[in-house]
Amino acid sequence: MSLKLKVATLENVAEVLTLHYKYQVDSISEQDKQDGFITTAFTESHLTRLIEDENGLFIAIKNDKIVAYAMSASWQFWCQWPMFQYMVDNLDDSTLNQNRLTIDNSYQYGPVCVDKSVRGQGVFEEIFNFSLQNMAKRYPFMVTFINKINTRSYQAHTRKVQLNVINEFSFNNNQYFKLACNTH
Repeated sequence: MSLKLKVATLENVAEVLTLHYKYQVDSISEQDKQDGFITTAFTESHLTRLIEDENGLFIAIKNDKIVAYAMSASWQFWCQWPMFQYMVDNLDDSTLNQNRLTIDNSYQYGPVCVDKSVRGQGVFEEIFNFSLQNMAKRYPFMVTFINKINTRSYQAHTRKVQLNVINEFSFNNNQYFKLACNTH
């Protein structure tokens, strides 16, 4: 499989949004939901800011088509959504290898999305690691969360890329795992 990884540009926004809405919880088909889903809704404006201000949208391209993306950005970017503000307010409720996590030494990774046409082919691991390598230049720690009912995402992040569960929390009547890793 010939997979190209790159940092997204504004020319990629429309295609990323098409992939995103295919797997976003508000628009995903019921049959696809069991294989994982994305909770946060994004607009063209959000992705434009993610690219221009954060350089934090990473894409995988196969046969000239975007088949996966991973988002990563500062906590300041993510705080426009209540869920992420809650995470910032509670960053200090856990540590990673006895390191205190702060808005300055960590960033929020995710969501990540892999089209079902390429699942099981290593694309998830490649886009995850590409994102991590790019963000390691700015932050020593990565933090994310996974809805407890999203078992496919949990298995991928704890088995394929070995994130550590550092806490659990509730938000908006949902239960989540908080995960983290060193970026180096």
